[in-house]
Amino acid sequence: MISAENLSKSYARQTLIEGGSFKINSRERVGLVGRNGHGKTTLLRIIIGEESPDDGQIIIPKNYRIGYVRQHLDFSEETVLGEGMKGLPANQKEQHWKVEKVLAGLGFSQADMERSPYEFSGGYQVRLNLAKVLVSEPDLLLLDEPTNYLDITSIRWIERFLTAWPGELMLITHDRTFMDRIVTHTMGIHRKKIRKIEGDTGKYYTQVAQEEEIYEKTRQNDERRRKEVEHFITQFRAKARLVGLVQSRIKTLEKMDRKDKLEKIKDLEFSFKYAPFVGKYVLQATDLSFSYTPETELIKDFTITLRPGEKVCIIGPNGKGKTTLLKILSGQLKPLQGELTLNPKTIRGTFDQTNVSTLVDSRSVEEEIMYAASDIDRQKARDICGAMMFEGDNALKKIDVLSGGEKSRVMMGKLLVTPVNLLLLDEPTNHLDMESSDALLAAIDNFDGAVVMVTHNEMFLHALAERLIIFFHDSIEVFEGGYQRFLDKGGWGDEELTLSSARKAKPEKESGDKLDKKELRKRRAEIITERSKICGPLERGIEKAEHGIDTREKRIKVLGVEMQEAAAAKDGKRITAVSMEIHTCEQEIEALFKELEELTQALDKHSAVFEERLAQIE
Repeated sequence: MISAENLSKSYARQTLIEGGSFKINSRERVGLVGRNGHGKTTLLRIIIGEESPDDGQIIIPKNYRIGYVRQHLDFSEETVLGEGMKGLPANQKEQHWKVEKVLAGLGFSQADMERSPYEFSGGYQVRLNLAKVLVSEPDLLLLDEPTNYLDITSIRWIERFLTAWPGELMLITHDRTFMDRIVTHTMGIHRKKIRKIEGDTGKYYTQVAQEEEIYEKTRQNDERRRKEVEHFITQFRAKARLVGLVQSRIKTLEKMDRKDKLEKIKDLEFSFKYAPFVGKYVLQATDLSFSYTPETELIKDFTITLRPGEKVCIIGPNGKGKTTLLKILSGQLKPLQGELTLNPKTIRGTFDQTNVSTLVDSRSVEEEIMYAASDIDRQKARDICGAMMFEGDNALKKIDVLSGGEKSRVMMGKLLVTPVNLLLLDEPTNHLDMESSDALLAAIDNFDGAVVMVTHNEMFLHALAERLIIFFHDSIEVFEGGYQRFLDKGGWGDEELTLSSARKAKPEKESGDKLDKKELRKRRAEIITERSKICGPLERGIEKAEHGIDTREKRIKVLGVEMQEAAAAKDGKRITAVSMEIHTCEQEIEALFKELEELTQALDKHSAVFEERLAQIE
């Protein structure tokens, strides 16, 4: 068990954590959530001692071992297996089979294990570092976005591995489904504070929303009461016979705490522009073949017709040709054989992680957006910057100071510039936080054009895929149906293992729930998407009503000053006009409060329904 007491951490003028305290108890698997840049990775670095808090402390028991996957790549052994065995505890140095099991789960073949670590890509080298940490059997395992370098089969394997993890675990990932399957507790960094609850991310975010709603209602009530008291004092201060009541109100006012209005946290909020399309097909690929070397043919005799508006996902292990196929469909690569035909009205838009290198370091975010298309003026570029969470002066940041996640948002912003009817997306959720991933899911779902997407995110697969292009067992095929149907028909061949692991981690439910278990992932994704569509407008309506109330209350305050001036000048007409405007504002405020109450009740009602539906499928 480790504990943190009153942690605080700041960089320059930005405070990340303020007075944060928590404990990780025996065998707890904790998911750490929060927006990008709010301190998740910094907290892990404080725990392992690579960063120091400005205040507070981390208390770690004596001989308590912490495992953390480092991005630094430094290998000393001749083979992958030999390097992996360096991670074994001192009393298990000869148990190579444990290392082989983990390496195989992470996608290394038996032949790969005898190769040099330096023969592999950076992604596989990070996997090797991950394997060394997993076999070391630490008391606390810290994982920061482990799925970024894993393919879907390895993600499903590590999910089972972590569900059975015998020690403590702290996990950061943008993949909500992956996290929810593993964790026993969720801990978040929100508004510089740390809070931890028992349960998954859905329960955590619901509790945060409820607490903030209660806070805001209390603040509004306090402000209304304060205005009433201030009005009484102002109105009757000069009345000698009411001096006692006035003094009493003044003391009451002095005792009243003023709650600050919660700062609006910006969400990634955008939509892809659709170019109208009429035709029977968007794209046709006929007998495509491609290879980088004569010995390895990645794609052979691949054929597909992409229909307008349909969503197709490309899935399979890494290194099998998924990104290569997407590059062929996008026109970045030419097939060695076969034919790719686009409808004359097809307009493609491509998002490719490797294209981050095309960004010019000396340009600002705003300039990169403007250079993306000739008809983009500065205001339109600023609007897109704002949608990508580069507001105000942040739009002037140079590319060379941006994080990987920020550069990905710039690439996404460039994609928004031109109307398209075919989106080609390669792992678009990498480097996004959960909130941004949810926004991206909604944007893709709402896009009227066709989509071809490479993804390992099973929430996206369940929610979006109408057909699948599957790379598996050295073959490529088009699967007619969604992801759940693929799993029902055998999928990756590990479904029974997944269910078995889940039973180990959680108490068994009644036998009548077995069918629901099978549908759980798909139905959860559907419910979350539906909740966003229904509750989103209500939340925006609440925000609009609150803004309207705030604006009118400020206006009444100004009118009060004008009333005093008119009274001093004995200007009867002005007094009448100001009085009427005050009366109008008060009526509008009353109407807005009524609207706010109705919207809040509606949101509470719908939120409760969705939480009940989520609870039922759990």
